[in-house]
Amino acid sequence: HPAHGVKYIDGQPTIIFDTVCPRDRQPWLANHEVHRLLIETWQDSTAWLVGRYMIMPNHIHLFAAASEMEIDFKDWVKYWKSQFSKKHKDKSHRWQADDWDTRMRTVRQYEEKWEYTRRNAMRHQLAEHPEDWPYQGTLHEIRWDDAS
Repeated sequence: HPAHGVKYIDGQPTIIFDTVCPRDRQPWLANHEVHRLLIETWQDSTAWLVGRYMIMPNHIHLFAAASEMEIDFKDWVKYWKSQFSKKHKDKSHRWQADDWDTRMRTVRQYEEKWEYTRRNAMRHQLAEHPEDWPYQGTLHEIRWDDAS
């Protein structure tokens, strides 16, 4: 199990890179209905703001920055997963209990992680070019210089 707990460092932004998977890594995520519902859920779960994200068939990568609310990141992930599950029609689609979060430590790491993430669909032969994959986007512009 991955270690959890976001370390806040004065003077540095707090941007988290997270990977979330369905139970048993079942490939049910990459479709228009799930994409729409995830966006709706993240927009309603504002303790952390979702920036860039990539939805693959059996996992999600997202970047998040804390809003002004002081909610633990792990609690926020549990919350949005539960809210999604309440709205989602297929009750057989369940989440893995855990997730894998990493705090970005430098602007370079942040940009390199996004570049790796955006090429995910190409690596898995789901799209010819990163921009061809329809299940990705940016909900909030999270910039290194003004993330808190």
